[in-house]
Amino acid sequence: MLKIIAAFAAVFMLTQAASAQTITILALGDSLTAGYGLQPSDAFPVKLEQALRAKGHDVVVVNAGVSGDTALDGLSRLDWALSEEVDAAIVEFGANDALRGLQPAQAEAAIDGILGKLGEKKIPTLLAGMRAPPNLGPEYMSAFDGMYARLAGKHEALFYPFFLDGVAADIKLNQADGMHPNAAGVDVIVARMLPFVEELVTKAAAK
Repeated sequence: MLKIIAAFAAVFMLTQAASAQTITILALGDSLTAGYGLQPSDAFPVKLEQALRAKGHDVVVVNAGVSGDTALDGLSRLDWALSEEVDAAIVEFGANDALRGLQPAQAEAAIDGILGKLGEKKIPTLLAGMRAPPNLGPEYMSAFDGMYARLAGKHEALFYPFFLDGVAADIKLNQADGMHPNAAGVDVIVARMLPFVEELVTKAAAK
């Protein structure tokens, strides 16, 4: 009798574990992801996790943002970032490439490499785009801004066109440097990205 009870208990526990599987999302990016100049509790990954949990999603969002990183830097540390189990990923790079005036082709090749590795591991991915500053000229802007949609299409990644949508150039939503969002700015980013990330969670849960 005890063996039968134990068997039913084991099945029940396994069923519960399967139905309550936590989705781990890797947020890979630069200072915009890391939360430069903010309290840790105000960083994008933390607020995104809170927003997803408020919508009933059992998720953990890992902050893998590093201030100052270019896309190539992100590619170079991707294997380390994937050393733990990951179910989905958000990729945000390019701001530092543009600020340094690096060739768009270099950033495109690096992001291509990141998405390729994630694809090999069957990790559903959301690519967040960036925009080049106007002072770099129309040719640079066209090449830079256009690469994100191309890469998302190539790798069948979900696509959010502009990470700073609704926040860029708004002094009320940015820190004194005019480049990094303040806590209110992060709230706007999270609110606008949330439907895209919910789609990402759905894809990850269906794997």
